[in-house]
Amino acid sequence: MKQRPYYLNKLIELKDFEQIKVITGVRRSGKSYLLQLFKDHLLENGVNDDQIVYMNFENLIYSDIMDAVSLQNFLKEHYTKKQRYYFLFDEIQEVKDWQKLVNSLRVSFDSDIYITGSNASMLSGELATYLTGRFIRIEMQPLSFREYLAFTETSKENLAFNSKPISDYIQFGGFPSVALVKNESLKENILYEISENIILRDVAIRGSLSDIEVLRRVVKFLLDNIGQPISTTTIMNTLTSGRIKTSKRTILKILTLLEDAYIFYPCERFDIRGKARLTTTPKYYVVDTGLRNQLLGKFAGNYGGQLENIVYLELIRNGFEVYTGRLDSKEIDFVAVKDGITKYVQVTYTLPNNTHETDNLLAIRDNFQKIVITQDISNVGMIDGIPIIHITDFLLNGLPTY
Repeated sequence: MKQRPYYLNKLIELKDFEQIKVITGVRRSGKSYLLQLFKDHLLENGVNDDQIVYMNFENLIYSDIMDAVSLQNFLKEHYTKKQRYYFLFDEIQEVKDWQKLVNSLRVSFDSDIYITGSNASMLSGELATYLTGRFIRIEMQPLSFREYLAFTETSKENLAFNSKPISDYIQFGGFPSVALVKNESLKENILYEISENIILRDVAIRGSLSDIEVLRRVVKFLLDNIGQPISTTTIMNTLTSGRIKTSKRTILKILTLLEDAYIFYPCERFDIRGKARLTTTPKYYVVDTGLRNQLLGKFAGNYGGQLENIVYLELIRNGFEVYTGRLDSKEIDFVAVKDGITKYVQVTYTLPNNTHETDNLLAIRDNFQKIVITQDISNVGMIDGIPIIHITDFLLNGLPTY
């Protein structure tokens, strides 16, 4: 089995802690697979098979116990031994009032509970009060570049001089089922199936959207404008010009549903001079560039925006709080904050003949580190004290500390 050590180690570290472990993330990112890896770890480390209760609630065999009371009664009937149980519940949000169930299990059993779900809204609303302060959330994404290299058995040597691994990663993304196949047509077919499943099931059906065409147009608009500030007015005007009738209310609902399904991440703007967040016109980044390229097809383009998207995902994967920066009329791609330290990051496919990218960074009058990330190996080095690092170096080693 391919490993996901970054996430598996988190579960191992949290084993037998009282809090419920909630694994969230976009559909097909590997949550079910992670539970299987963790189950194997338990079995290999002294936990008996009859102590592990694994249930995937997308499986029809559980269709008659899809509410909290029925499921509670089922568990009490079938698991009666006086021993510690490890409950591994996959796609728990399919169970009505599941929060009540999980909270009840904490009282009824000597247990350690792990659950997965594909929608952020599962931890909001009235029912979430049952779990307040009693859970730890782990958000799972498709494969990082480091994981992608391991899944595809690609050497890490000389990646700066071999553009194919990073180009393939950007083109087809990091969904595990996509990375594990080599045929490009099959990759595209899998991405199509994933995108349809997510858009229709996790957004349209869950959000009770009647006009699927408006949803698809909003998704494509966001994908086509990766890295650009976006407002609901801009989206509505674009759709209206294409003779698609909608409203700001509908667009806001769609944006919320897309965020809840972990398809898009809004990146708020930050006024560097005023040290304040700006709540208007955020940028949106997609959870996987493979999805973007599949949905936009031959019109994908915007390679620089895709590179920026990859950097954004890696920054949040590494625990940074990320904003897009504004300094008067200048734009800084990312303001990344972690442990009280701020780093300013510019992303560019290749440095232009002018010094625009570094000039914007040098205009910031504080002592926090400024960095440029590029895919052009000929640009790597130092410019006016600013490190210029290659994208693969960043994806494998993180931001420099010097």
